[in-house]
Amino acid sequence: MLSSRLENMKYSWLDEYCLKKPGVTKDLKQEWNWIRYMVGGKMFAAVLLDGRNENKPYYINLKLDPAEGEFFRQQYEDVIPGYYSNKQHWNSINPNGAVPDELLREMLDKSYQLVLQGLPKKRQAEILGE
Repeated sequence: MLSSRLENMKYSWLDEYCLKKPGVTKDLKQEWNWIRYMVGGKMFAAVLLDGRNENKPYYINLKLDPAEGEFFRQQYEDVIPGYYSNKQHWNSINPNGAVPDELLREMLDKSYQLVLQGLPKKRQAEILGE
């Protein structure tokens, strides 16, 4: 059900890509109408859905190093400061924009790593099966 909502965007591979990462879970935060991807209970990416428009995605939020996020914002008009998020650490990407697929995959990888590295070392080891 949640995955079908993601078919209405250019990056329809995002759901499968995120869920292949170790320890990732997904839920729907109903109050916000966001599909969240989490590792260790902490969000690293979200697809923001428009509740008035057939639940179509209107942003993809992910976490990046502040300098890197600023760099991508300058390079792509489809990357903006995080919508309804900390604008220093979070970035929003147009789900039907001009950001290349490979770059979005790289950004998702970095977001996952940032959040994973913020977890206690013991929890990181559990997630990674070490």
